Amino acid sequence: MAYRMDFLIYRLGDIMGAIVTFFLWQAVFLSSPRTNLNGFTVQEMTLYVFLSFFTSQLSYSDGAWALGDEVKDGSVAMRLLKPVNFNATFLFNELGGKSVAIGMLSVPIFGGVLLYQFLHPATVSFSFINFALFLLSSIFAYFINFYFNLCYGFTAFVFQNLWGANVLKSAVVAFMSGSLIPLSFFPPAIGHLLSLLPFSSLIYTPVMIYLGKENTSQILIAFAIQVVWLLIFMGLSKLIWRYTITRLNVQGVKKVGTTI
Repeated sequence: MAYRMDFLIYRLGDIMGAIVTFFLWQAVFLSSPRTNLNGFTVQEMTLYVFLSFFTSQLSYSDGAWALGDEVKDGSVAMRLLKPVNFNATFLFNELGGKSVAIGMLSVPIFGGVLLYQFLHPATVSFSFINFALFLLSSIFAYFINFYFNLCYGFTAFVFQNLWGANVLKSAVVAFMSGSLIPLSFFPPAIGHLLSLLPFSSLIYTPVMIYLGKENTSQILIAFAIQVVWLLIFMGLSKLIWRYTITRLNVQGVKKVGTTI
């Protein structure tokens, strides 16, 4: 029962975060004499806020936290002893929990987005093609985030405790992914630079595709950027794993020092 309540409260916190951001942007638009800010109307920004929160759940990966905790308490040793692929165990652990979380958030968040589009068809109409491309981009976003977090989590084998570094990483990724502020609100040079980094592929790219703000060539470039970053992080994860496994040091309740 305690785990159920913890899970429900955690999901409620996600929804409350989206609602707070919605009212913040409402205040921004109401205080401005213009109806269009950096390419967004107030209706489009409303959709952007809730879609970005929904997309953040689709692309979320806690591999760095999980790996950091297991290295810290020593339980990673048991995972290493199992005759299965180390990275795949984290991947399928995540997919199980993610399917439940997404199932619970799809009704209140994405259902609300569809209802809002139905009520404002002249502003942002629903496009099945954009929805399909949004899902494909979100899948790329998840795997980019998974392998990025895996690379980041491997550093726990060296630094032993990643709690503080994970907090800093989460804040930087949230800012640079466009989940808090769309990249079009940044100065053009900075916005262009951020769009080339992997973090924009996690949230900003899928959401902009769904809203229909990308033309065909921009969508192709966005997918190319996602594929390139996915291949880079997949390759990096293998390289870092080969390096860290040769100097593995596990700690825990029973002090264990193992070098493989």
